[in-house]
Amino acid sequence: MIAISTLSPTSITKESTGNMSKKVIWITGASSGIGEASAYKFVSEGYQVILSARNKEALERVKTSSSNPENCKVLPLDLMDQVSFPVKTAEAIAAFGHIDMVLHNGGISQRSLIKDTPMEVDRKLMEVNFFGTVGLTKAILPHFIQRKSGQFGVISSLVGKFGSPYRSSYAAAKHALHGFFESLRLEHFEENIAVTMICPGFIKTDVSKNALTADGTPLNEMDKAQENGMSAEECAKEIFKALEKKKEEVYIGGKETFGIYLKRFVPTIFTKILRKSEVR
Repeated sequence: MIAISTLSPTSITKESTGNMSKKVIWITGASSGIGEASAYKFVSEGYQVILSARNKEALERVKTSSSNPENCKVLPLDLMDQVSFPVKTAEAIAAFGHIDMVLHNGGISQRSLIKDTPMEVDRKLMEVNFFGTVGLTKAILPHFIQRKSGQFGVISSLVGKFGSPYRSSYAAAKHALHGFFESLRLEHFEENIAVTMICPGFIKTDVSKNALTADGTPLNEMDKAQENGMSAEECAKEIFKALEKKKEEVYIGGKETFGIYLKRFVPTIFTKILRKSEVR
């Protein structure tokens, strides 16, 4: 076994077969959906990409399917296994010698009513979507501080800005991410560490199929709104542009993104609209 101390994020600089002149992005949840599409986009733009998710076979497929497989490294990661984060982070840094950017995309959605959902399901949603993201951020942060450079792209959601039926703890976790990363942005401005909060609306992925129901099992159904949403590929293009421009916050999707402004300027009317919404 390799001791964690020998793999600390600040001690690894050039243990890499990669090109140190190329930008490196670490993408979680890279085995499908927005994460997979983002991986393809960043590889096509010349980035070296570290692909993380739980499913190693799916990650290998994404690597092989990319335009430059040699610029991809597969690093299986479980956001529930926070004990592994120091070693996983050290391995990620060693893959190409450094990391410029992390795209926090890994997570799980929800489709259940508050009254029906036991606390263990609420806790799992928070553990994956909030604490997993925060834990990995704290593991990579020393590397960014040492380099005086780094960027976090955080996949939140439109429900990270307003609540929605059937998504109570998912929305809560996404709201919490905004508070955490807005604080991080302010605390580490001097170290040139940027944060881009990314709020997608309805994107055509399997997020609703994988969403947890009240008993903790996947919904296994595609939401109509999701089915008719923006493609993951188009979403990835918008994410790439937002990160390249170091935008602080971006809303991606169709007309559902107007909900942000309705909530801000006419909250009572917006609440009435949500009550009548057929979105599950």
